[in-house]
Order: sequence, then C-alpha cells, then structure tokens
Amino acid sequence: MSALKIKKGSSSKSAYNLRDPNLDVIESHTLTCLVDNEAGVLARVIGLFAGRGYNIESLTVAEVDHEGHLSRITIVTTGTPAVIEQIKAQLGRIVPVHEVHDLTVEGQSVERELALFKVEGTGDKRVEALRLADIFRANVVDSTLDSFVFEITGTTEKIDAFADLMRPLGLIEVARTGVAALSRGI
Repeated sequence: MSALKIKKGSSSKSAYNLRDPNLDVIESHTLTCLVDNEAGVLARVIGLFAGRGYNIESLTVAEVDHEGHLSRITIVTTGTPAVIEQIKAQLGRIVPVHEVHDLTVEGQSVERELALFKVEGTGDKRVEALRLADIFRANVVDSTLDSFVFEITGTTEKIDAFADLMRPLGLIEVARTGVAALSRGI
C-alpha cells in the first residue's frame, strides 16, 4: 500500500491544517519615533533594522522641536504582525527614543510624500506631460526647451501612478522624500 501524499494544509477540512492562517500575512506599517536630535541616534535605529534583516521601504527624518532638540523619524516597513510588534518593542528600548507610534493601527493618519520628476520631451510628448501634470496637480518647478522638472505631493500610490504615466513620455530621473505622516485628530 502506498503512503498518502497529502500536503500539510492542503484542504480547509484537513486535520493537517493546524497552522494559524495569520502567521504568514505580510503587512505594511507606518511607524513614527520621537527621538533626541543627537549624533548616532539614526544609526542606532537603522542598525536595529539591519541587524535583524528587516526591510525599510521609506525613511524620513527631521528636527521637529528646535528648543527641545527632538526629531521625528517616520519609517514604513513590512512584516508579519509578530515582527511589527517586535520592531516596536525594540525601538522603544533604545535610550534616545521617547515615543514609538504605529500609525497603521492607532487610527486614521495623513501620509504624504514629495517627489521631483525630470521629464524630457518635445512636441506632443511635452504637451501630454503638461496635461498629465495638471490632472495630478503637479507643479512645474523648472523648464528648459527640452525638459521639465515637476514637483508632486501626495500618497505613495499617487506618486507611483504619476511615474508610470510619465515613463513613456520621457521620464529621466526621480527624487523622492519618503513618507511623512501624522495621526488625525487630537
């Protein structure tokens, strides 16, 4: 008699389907950290991600309180729920970190990104690039006879969509700031 060739978890009614279906769910989370604005803090925060093999999709850092010497670090990362919880716990244990917030789970938030696009083109492609920029509410911040530099602010998805439409029209170069985010309300 041959052995049964049943893959683990092959059926929802299988006795072998004992794994939690949420274990393998990869989610994107936006984390913000309020930290002391001093040398080496960013390296320590980024070192936490690098040392454990976690990926950073977006990173934005700026001083937000000049008198208190505080900076806000906004990180967009992906991982399973357990990995995200581990990241938040480990960030909270770093000494110069004052607060860690997961804007993805704490309620509604506002997320924006700034990007600059250099688009080369003449004739119909130039007119089409200007038309699309108007639709996406992108501003022309530099213009030559052969190219434009557009400035656009919005969600990551909006910026990705604008880039996809500009590629066939002569997109040469892109510079992006990364996500800046704040929770809504009080």
